[in-house]
Amino acid sequence: MADVLVYRAEGEAVLHGGDLYGFTVTEWHLPATYPPFAAALFVPAAWVCVPALKTSFLVVNVLLLAGLVRLSARLAGRTITLPLLCTATASALWLEPVFQTLLFGQVNLAIACLVLWDLTRPTGARGAGVALGVAAGIKLTPAVFVIHLLLTGRRREAATATAAFGGTVLLGVLLLPSASADFWTRRLYETGRVGKGWIVDNQSLRGLVARVTGDPAPVLAWLIPAAVVGVLGLWLAARAREERHGILLTAFTALLVSPVSWSHHWVWCVPLTAVLLAEGRTRLAALTLAVFTARTMWLLPHQGDLDLRLPWWAQPAAAPYPLLGLALLVGWSGALRPGQRRRPATARRPREA
Repeated sequence: MADVLVYRAEGEAVLHGGDLYGFTVTEWHLPATYPPFAAALFVPAAWVCVPALKTSFLVVNVLLLAGLVRLSARLAGRTITLPLLCTATASALWLEPVFQTLLFGQVNLAIACLVLWDLTRPTGARGAGVALGVAAGIKLTPAVFVIHLLLTGRRREAATATAAFGGTVLLGVLLLPSASADFWTRRLYETGRVGKGWIVDNQSLRGLVARVTGDPAPVLAWLIPAAVVGVLGLWLAARAREERHGILLTAFTALLVSPVSWSHHWVWCVPLTAVLLAEGRTRLAALTLAVFTARTMWLLPHQGDLDLRLPWWAQPAAAPYPLLGLALLVGWSGALRPGQRRRPATARRPREA
């Protein structure tokens, strides 16, 4: 649970006026990488001893997983009984992104729950967009959903999310002015701070391109495909016949084009599986579950710089998630209905699963 120790150190830096982006912790020398607002939220972690903190993160993440399963059912237009909720949650623990989230003590499940709860609320719900803005204030990648809201004509929600995100930035400036200036003018652009982008842990397009080309720092070879995938993915999401498809396409587009998408960032495999099952695509759901439980990237030799010297036949095993994400974009591109009205994610009456 190395990331728990980073969060605790961030909380201590806020409490004691330390250099938020100057420290490293654990044997892997991990630094703080989130905005100052997130560091302020981690202050309570500094008040708890490490064993109790790790236990708390484990319990809360399991509860958040149950929440994500329930929200995934709502996205799919279903309700879920308590026995099935418990069974699905226990089964989802074995999905590699979920397991890694618990193993590292990450906040991915909390971010996904905030975003999915906000986007599956009834149309016109009070405060719609606030949770999305807060999620973006903690971890910047959810901000891509604001673009999705704009492209689908939900300008009010987009404005609310933008205002909420701006509020997190302002709060960070007020609480930690020096750290805010450091983050927004410098640290944000140091992608190398979060780790080596070419290792198999990175399941984004950048990681895939780096390993295929053997170049640890690809520029045009990554930026051009990322730009194409980003534009295409958001366009497909905006034109999707079902809003639930649009939400998932946006999520996977963000994971693909982000410079770094660690394997545990792909917890969106939970709502993806729920939607596939609800639509009766049992074989595709089974294939998705197989991809996210096989852990093929960890079966390959990846000590040192071996990730950059993988043979061609090992490349698919080293990048199962971006390949599945690209297949999802291609597969759902055929479900566009330009002249048909989009169905909101919660428009249908949920059916019991």
